[in-house]
Amino acid sequence: MRKVEIIGFKRANLGKTESKRLRLEGQVPCVLYGGDDQLHFYAPVIQFREVLYTPEPCFITLNVEGEIFEAIVQDSQYHPVSDMLLHVDFLQLFKGKYIKMEIPVKMEGTAPGVINGGALVIKRPKLLVKALPKDMPDSILVDISKLKLGKSTKVGALTTEGFEIQNSPLVTIASVAIPRALRGAGLTDEEEEEENGEEGASEATESAE
Repeated sequence: MRKVEIIGFKRANLGKTESKRLRLEGQVPCVLYGGDDQLHFYAPVIQFREVLYTPEPCFITLNVEGEIFEAIVQDSQYHPVSDMLLHVDFLQLFKGKYIKMEIPVKMEGTAPGVINGGALVIKRPKLLVKALPKDMPDSILVDISKLKLGKSTKVGALTTEGFEIQNSPLVTIASVAIPRALRGAGLTDEEEEEENGEEGASEATESAE
């Protein structure tokens, strides 16, 4: 897992007025949770470029006036109109304590269905993973080398080691869509409906969880 350092400064004053002033100066109000006490601090917005504006996950090394903490981003809030970064919550990491992170999936191999004219559709670009910090993967490999026209691969088909995927096993990660021109030679309408019904059941199961 890659690491990014963020240098911050403790906040002497809290409240909306102070937070607004910090944002106008290009700073982001932040909070670190998970330890004995919450730590309120701020950091320059430019430092979050390699953390929040990239699909790659990372661990954060927080340097707050000389105090060092290992953490992950727990939540980030943005202005609904300007999309300005308003606030970031961090969760402190500890050895032996499990954490959860959204980890990107990476396709491995070439799907036969794509070779035959189908289109690969990524329905879940990220999955929720639970692991110890030392076992958290950078990405999750998904083998699509046997994916034919109209077929899909689901969470339940993945092999994991040292971590757990929290999404339902029925959730579809990727599928090969059949172009209109090939539908006559691919799935029948009945098979297509079965595929769609299975998809709906997967989403319903995940929502219930």
